[in-house]
Amino acid sequence: MPFIQIDVTRDGVTKAQKQELILGATQLLKDVLNKDFSLTHVIIREIDSDNWGLAGEQVTEIRKQINKQSNNA
Repeated sequence: MPFIQIDVTRDGVTKAQKQELILGATQLLKDVLNKDFSLTHVIIREIDSDNWGLAGEQVTEIRKQINKQSNNA
């Protein structure tokens, strides 16, 4: 029984978008690996951007810098 875990930051992912992720990931395993659609589990974990880091920085801070640069452009 396949198990898929999707991690995203908690920044406005809608219920409809989550459903699309679940359906798309399940369909991908069916198409590529011929896994049983009805036995595929998908879990979406929403992580606060303060708890997600990239290149030594919190994603929250990276996004602030990007927004600041966009506003100055």
